Amino acid sequence: MDSIQKNLKYFTDKHGDIYEAYRSYGKAIDEDGGPLEEKTRRLIKVAVSATIQNEYSLTTHIKKALKAGCSIEEIEHALLLIAPTVGFPAMMKALMTLREEINQ
Repeated sequence: MDSIQKNLKYFTDKHGDIYEAYRSYGKAIDEDGGPLEEKTRRLIKVAVSATIQNEYSLTTHIKKALKAGCSIEEIEHALLLIAPTVGFPAMMKALMTLREEINQ
């Protein structure tokens, strides 16, 4: 179990009701919030996670994007798209996270 999963387990064991409310909120937005297809939603979440430079959420959203059927090339493109707005260093850091995740 990696550190992200261990931390989530700790949180859900101690604060299950809060996590369930958070999960339900996220699910409602993700599945019922609008017309975007799942792959598009997953790629947006990858880009947003890269933009805020949160490696843990980026890793989580890369895994979810792959599970939803996004190709590595699509995920990489989503990351490249942040460079003009957020900056080249942020994009390169996110690209490194992607490469580390797919090479495990």
